[in-house]
Amino acid sequence: MVIFMASIFSRRIVAYIADFFVVSAFMWIISFFLSLVANPLSMFTIYSYFPFVVPVVCMIYFVLCEKIKGATVGKALMYLEVRSYNGHPINWAQAIVRNLTKIFWIPIIFDWAIGKIIRKGDRLFNVITKTVVIEEEVPEY
Repeated sequence: MVIFMASIFSRRIVAYIADFFVVSAFMWIISFFLSLVANPLSMFTIYSYFPFVVPVVCMIYFVLCEKIKGATVGKALMYLEVRSYNGHPINWAQAIVRNLTKIFWIPIIFDWAIGKIIRKGDRLFNVITKTVVIEEEVPEY
């Protein structure tokens, strides 16, 4: 397959974009129901709930997926997995801290850039939490 010839970094970017769409879908659904409860007469108020819904949905999605399954939907599609340096699944503290920069999407760029300076090719919050994104075993068909 062509996808496995790509670098892990390229696959992580594709995974992050896929996760953006998954989180966006959840965000729209939750915001819609919040707006129905808070103000059922005006559907335009849905946009006012985004700043409150985005960080909560992002943290819940990334933390739960990476802690429980070891990967988000995007990472699973790219056959990537999050592990501790020792090879074990990550714990709750690692899952929470490593995903703090994903709350509003943009801070991840600084996380990556600072990590690139400190430790070649990894995010700062991966270094802090002693986690790494690795390739999963690819199933043979």
